Amino acid sequence: MANVHNPVAAGPRGGAPPASPGDDAVRVMVVDDSAVIRGLITRILDADPRLRVVASVSDGQRAVDRVANTEIDVIILDIEMPVMDGLTALPHILKADPDVKILMASTLTLRNADISMKAMRLGATDYIPKPEASSNINGREEFGRNLLEKVRSLGQARRRARKSPSAPVAAQSAGAGKATPSITLRPSSRVKPRIIAIGSSTGGPQALFTFLGALTKEVKQPIVITQHMPPKFTTILAQHIGQNTGWPSAEASDGMSVEDGTIYVAPGDFHMIAESRGGSTILRLTSEPPENFCRPAVDPMLRSLSAIYGPAILTVILTGMGHDGMKGAQCVVDNGGTVVAQDEASSVVWGMPGAVATNGLCSAVLPIDELAPHVAMLARGGTS
Repeated sequence: MANVHNPVAAGPRGGAPPASPGDDAVRVMVVDDSAVIRGLITRILDADPRLRVVASVSDGQRAVDRVANTEIDVIILDIEMPVMDGLTALPHILKADPDVKILMASTLTLRNADISMKAMRLGATDYIPKPEASSNINGREEFGRNLLEKVRSLGQARRRARKSPSAPVAAQSAGAGKATPSITLRPSSRVKPRIIAIGSSTGGPQALFTFLGALTKEVKQPIVITQHMPPKFTTILAQHIGQNTGWPSAEASDGMSVEDGTIYVAPGDFHMIAESRGGSTILRLTSEPPENFCRPAVDPMLRSLSAIYGPAILTVILTGMGHDGMKGAQCVVDNGGTVVAQDEASSVVWGMPGAVATNGLCSAVLPIDELAPHVAMLARGGTS
């Protein structure tokens, strides 16, 4: 188990020295005041030969000191710690290394969800809920799977950024002549959209704040969002979106009617789907099994919306791991709707947007800063 006071390096057998400069393993620092949690996280990470814990410290000040003289790709940062808490340490860490990927770790409380959301707005990359009790075996297994997936993806993103300081030109719109060879773009729908649907995962909160904050108030359509998040976090996400955009924003509830100019966020642990009832669209929450290992998942949302709106749906796929949203996006384009995606250079992880882009489902693939004006143009009835 990691020592509480002295930073330790742990390898696949629990005591390997720090990674050498030529080591290809993703280098991780664990920051938590609990020696038990640090030991749990280190054991999980050490089971993967692609990952290496190069530092383990008990408070934010030690993390700041360590990152200044240790090459680190990913930091797992606790929120509540003595000496210096995670939120206070965050800007100091990013000042020392602006490109390091920071994964906030916290228990599932509304307070910690709110702090994690603030941390992501300040530059943290992602979050992970810690198991609520050490005796909760299922919770620990799920935590382990999520932790490994996130650290691997964030580590790869960090390595790509190092190897490719200058990003490639993004594919823009059908007929623009700027698509990369691996991306074939299609024309957008000629039908003005009546609803905008967004799917996102890793890096999604930051992308959502950027995208929605820049979206013109001329957009009157309702916006529905499925972001891969646990309960409580989605409640706080909806609140932060409302504060950031000034638009009415709510975590969806079962039976809620979809209104123009309002943003709806799928609640954690429920799929959000839509039903047509008497000329109105009603949101329903279901506990059907996870899809693509996710609940909420983007695919069921898009399938249900496409069945209602046909060519009058505009779908936006933002940064995220995996390929959730690809099959739903296929339904959207099969029914005449439009799909746009975030480009690889501006995505934390180009899994979800890459899946729809490389499968020929998009009419545009753009940097996050260019997506809002493009979507606003389509929402007004323009085409690409």
